[in-house]
Amino acid sequence: MLPWIKLGEAVMPGGGAMTLMQRGTEFSIMSGVITLMNSRLSNSEVQLANLSAARIGTRPKARILIGGLGMGFTLRAALACFATDSEIVVAELVPEVVTWARGPLAVLHGTSLDDPRVRIHQGDVATAISGGQPFDAILLDVDNGPDGLFRPANDRLYNAAGLAAARAALTPGGHLAVWSSAPDARFTKRLKQANLQVEEVTVRARSNGKGERHTIWIGTRPGKPA
Repeated sequence: MLPWIKLGEAVMPGGGAMTLMQRGTEFSIMSGVITLMNSRLSNSEVQLANLSAARIGTRPKARILIGGLGMGFTLRAALACFATDSEIVVAELVPEVVTWARGPLAVLHGTSLDDPRVRIHQGDVATAISGGQPFDAILLDVDNGPDGLFRPANDRLYNAAGLAAARAALTPGGHLAVWSSAPDARFTKRLKQANLQVEEVTVRARSNGKGERHTIWIGTRPGKPA
């Protein structure tokens, strides 16, 4: 078996160290011994964008916020399924993750960061949510889920105040989509308490329908687009 090779290291603000590893054509971003993301297990990240786009439909000039660049699977799927007049803002907290996207992970990202629809927000996704301009969709994949935080400050994305802020940042009929490695009944309840219409979708980690089951919540703000 091929050995893992360390390609880079970064420190998450308010969190721990992250390392970029490679084994043959496989890449992994780790936090200690915990795998944050792996290039072989990308289907649920792709489905995060696909499920969102299916609900946005043909809405003109849609604005989409993606929380977490990662290995770019959600971004590339979004570019493939959202309209050509859409705007996609990617909030990434760790500068090195963007550097890796243009360096050792360029084989995965391709030219996605150079697409004219894409804008990188270098910073916390919470600041992008509260930035003042509404979004038609907010896609969050910055933790292992509401109960699997990579840094304590991220709790503000999933608590009552954070969900209220996300709802306020959505256009009528817009939605918040949240990725998680596991279901969480308390978070489902919290979404409903935030006056969002909630769907809970189970998706597989692998594109062949195998692998672990992951959860995607879609919380839609009631109303019709302007």
